[in-house]
Amino acid sequence: MTAAFPEPGRLRDEVRAFLRDRHIRPHCDAWMTSFDPEFSRALGERGWIGMTWPGRYGGGDRPERERLVVIEELLAAGAPVAAHWFADRQIGPGLLRHGSQEQRTRYLPAITRGECFFAIGMSEPDSGSDLASIRTTARKTGSGWRVNGRKVWTSHAGQAHHLLALVRTSTPDPQRRQAGLSQLIIDLSTPGVEVRPIRSLDGHCHFNEVTLDDADVPDGALLGSEGAGWQQVTAELAYERSGPERFLSTAPLLWELARRRPPGSDPQIGALIAELQALRAMSAGIADALQRGEAPALEAATVKDLGARFEAKIVDTVRDLLEVEPALDATDDLARLLAEAVVHRPGGTLRGGSTEILRGIIARGLVAP
Repeated sequence: MTAAFPEPGRLRDEVRAFLRDRHIRPHCDAWMTSFDPEFSRALGERGWIGMTWPGRYGGGDRPERERLVVIEELLAAGAPVAAHWFADRQIGPGLLRHGSQEQRTRYLPAITRGECFFAIGMSEPDSGSDLASIRTTARKTGSGWRVNGRKVWTSHAGQAHHLLALVRTSTPDPQRRQAGLSQLIIDLSTPGVEVRPIRSLDGHCHFNEVTLDDADVPDGALLGSEGAGWQQVTAELAYERSGPERFLSTAPLLWELARRRPPGSDPQIGALIAELQALRAMSAGIADALQRGEAPALEAATVKDLGARFEAKIVDTVRDLLEVEPALDATDDLARLLAEAVVHRPGGTLRGGSTEILRGIIARGLVAP
């Protein structure tokens, strides 16, 4: 880890010491799969959740670059951060930008303490990557909204407290399908909400399907403006697509490879380290842009696409250089980490936007006047 992240900053050293003391067993894709509320609360006690948010909401008023240091180290160690990850990465910034004062006061301090967890409800059955085709509806009632529909691939919905759902609040216009969408914060204990686990190849159930059957949510559940959901979600995706998790999900496997074959011993490993440093620089630049209030959608899509390819290269390089049989139950860390990376490899080309969608965004951005 030290070779890849050489800067000696005090905060980075502090995070590494914290992780050593907790004897973390690394996992690939831990930010998606390893749900550990106790670990999240420990991070909250250190002020490492909501680091950039205003102090009046429990945040640390710290710059994006300091948050980047913390999440790089957590990802590099394969730490179990899934419980708070989505709330810290995109729910909090969304609340700060679009939320009411009541919503900010209610949710943000609890998130920073590592006590309030969110799931994201965007994808739907039969919609593929066409987010504008969603059919989950929310109709006005006397006291709020009545929601009907289904969300799928919803990470940790069975353990989270709330779902931020993209819903259709008015009849779609065939010419402007993105219109009429809104975001609702839905308490997952609400009557009419059912969560069913989706079992992955590795036996885990971090994915879920959420069914909403006449689920009544209060008027104050609306995030931002009615009908502005598409604009809000696309701004939110810049946070989702540009972070280090897009190229550090398989970092523990890369470190294990480097321990077996030092970078100077093979040009393939040296090339991976160089590519990693380039991706880190790109991600840091986007973090700076987000702190300035910009919405770097093109740049974020680029990092996400390049990151997925980089993580696939790590798997291929391990297979090329070492004779190892992947096995999820192996006692050998290399065999276990390789198996985890192989199982989750297809998801890297889908989550946060499929490769085809991302390249379409990049192409349009490059040809735009």
